[in-house]
Amino acid sequence: MAFMNKAPQPGTGPLRTGRLAILTLLTMTAFAANPILCRMALKATAIDPATFTVIRLLSGATTLWLIVRVRTGGNAVAGNWRSAFSLFAYAAAFSFAYVSLSAGTGTLILFGTVQATMILYGLLLGERFTLQQTAGLLLALGGLMALLLPGVTAPPWGGAALMATAGIAWGAYSLLGRISVNPIETTAGNFLRASGLGVLLSVVSLGLFAWDARGALLAVLSGTVASGLGYAIWYTVLPALRATHAATVQLSVPVIAALAGVLLLDEHLSPRLVLCSIAILGGIAFVLHARKPERAKRS
Repeated sequence: MAFMNKAPQPGTGPLRTGRLAILTLLTMTAFAANPILCRMALKATAIDPATFTVIRLLSGATTLWLIVRVRTGGNAVAGNWRSAFSLFAYAAAFSFAYVSLSAGTGTLILFGTVQATMILYGLLLGERFTLQQTAGLLLALGGLMALLLPGVTAPPWGGAALMATAGIAWGAYSLLGRISVNPIETTAGNFLRASGLGVLLSVVSLGLFAWDARGALLAVLSGTVASGLGYAIWYTVLPALRATHAATVQLSVPVIAALAGVLLLDEHLSPRLVLCSIAILGGIAFVLHARKPERAKRS
């Protein structure tokens, strides 16, 4: 999932064709691949979550730096430590959460928490919701709560709490990055800084260290393809999408991840997960497609 640095304007170039649809689908597939690769590594290999995290961040930083080098001919990267810490907190909590969560459930919790964080932040700034937006927010939050209620198919509380933490961190990262004018350079710098924090995490959790070549390869794919290349393509198509379209298309990520989890990881698509997915994603869609909320007047 990627942050939007500002509301994109509709484009008029060649991306307003079938190429735009293909690149957008590739991007959403890349974002959905992150939970699949992480869950596959932690379920089927011996690699530990901290090592997976640092390899993913280092691979993403390297890929994005190379992209910046090719695009600009220079080495300049941007970013800041606040955003980098949010990115690191997301990546670390994400990896540890997938020790126990399925790909589909984890992605749904992550996506719902990210959107809730950004929506609630807007309300704190004084945004007023329409009746449709309020109903959508309540539906989404209700679906998230229903997913976490105790039951046979309920996700483990530890993993769910970690993924919710990852969602809050990613929401904060998205909010911090909205004003960026050079999103690829900014993301490259943030990944580079977050990689250093990832190395510190590996040192602190040295007692849990477990190496696995296949797990490392999956982490590299997560960093290079699902993260680095995914963001590069996303920021290429983003100017050609309206803000609501860009936000709405990301609703496909949890769906793709859930279906891929069933096909590739033999995960069970329970009725509870399906119904909660409809509530969460449908509620968010209501919020996104309502008219732009009015700013509250300050006294």
